Amino acid sequence: MNQTATPTEGAPAGLPTINLNIERATDGATDGASPGEVAVEPILKFRNLSFFYGDFRAVKDITFDIAPKRITSIIGPSGSGKSTLLRTINRMNDLIPGTRVEGEVIYHGANLYAKGVDPVEVRRRIGMVFQKANPFPKSIYDNVAFGPRLNGYKGNMDDLVEQSLRRAAIWDEVKDRLKQSGLALSGGQQQRLCIARAIATSPDVVLMDEPASALDPRSTLQIEELMFELKKNYTIVIVTHNMQQAARASDSTLFMNMAEDRAGYVVEQGPTVEIFTNPKNRLTEDYVSGRFG
Repeated sequence: MNQTATPTEGAPAGLPTINLNIERATDGATDGASPGEVAVEPILKFRNLSFFYGDFRAVKDITFDIAPKRITSIIGPSGSGKSTLLRTINRMNDLIPGTRVEGEVIYHGANLYAKGVDPVEVRRRIGMVFQKANPFPKSIYDNVAFGPRLNGYKGNMDDLVEQSLRRAAIWDEVKDRLKQSGLALSGGQQQRLCIARAIATSPDVVLMDEPASALDPRSTLQIEELMFELKKNYTIVIVTHNMQQAARASDSTLFMNMAEDRAGYVVEQGPTVEIFTNPKNRLTEDYVSGRFG
C-alpha cells in the first residue's frame, strides 16, 4: 500500500487532483540540485511573498523554489522570519487573527492563497512537525490514526498505522505497546511519533520547525537519519539554528536575515555545500562561520 502516491479524491476547488510522484525534467536548473543531477520541476514556488502580522511586515519579497524529494533548510538569526515563512507553506499562520499575505505560494501549479483553496486540505497535503514534540493525550495508535480518521480514511487503519510508524523508524520500539499513551515515550520517540502522525495523512511535503532542538545528541542523530530516509518519498523543509545540522542534513539551504525595518528577507540560497563552503554573499559567510547570529 503506497499512501503517498495516491491522488486525493474529491479535492476542493483551487487544489487540483495531483500526481504526487511528479519529478519531470526541465530545461532550467533547480536550486538544490547537485552537480550532474537532472533538474526537476519545483514542488513549491514562492513568488514575491510578503507576510504581515497586522501592520508589521514579518517577511518581504520572498522568491525561491523548492525541489521535490530534497531536504531544504532555512537558516538565519532569531527574528529573521524563518518560522513565519515555514508556516506560510501550509497556511498555519491563517490561525492568527489579523494576518495577511501578499504574493504567491505555488504548490503543484496551484496558488495556495487563491480564493476557493481550503486551508484544511492544504494542511493534509503539507504536514508539519513542531519544535516541541506534541503527541496527543491518546494512545500511540490513536495518535497516528487521528488525522486519517478525521479525513474519512476508508482503508485498513491497522496497516496505515504500522506503515506510518515504520516510515518514522519507531515501529520496532512501540509495536507491542500501541495502546499505551504517546506521552509515555521518550522525547526522541515522541518526536518520531509526531512525524508518523504527520505522514499518516499522505502528504508529499513535510515541514519541520526546529525538530531536534529539544533533543539529546543521540535523538538528534536519529531524527537526521530519519529525514534522509523520508526524502525518498517526501519533500522536507526544515528550520534550524544548528549550522552543523543544516550542513549535514540538507541538500539546499536558504539563508535569511532581518532588514532595518525588521522584515525577514532572503540573503542567499543554493546547494548546501556551496552555501557553507563558497557563499557568494559576505553576510552569508559571516553567519555560517559564526561571526554573527
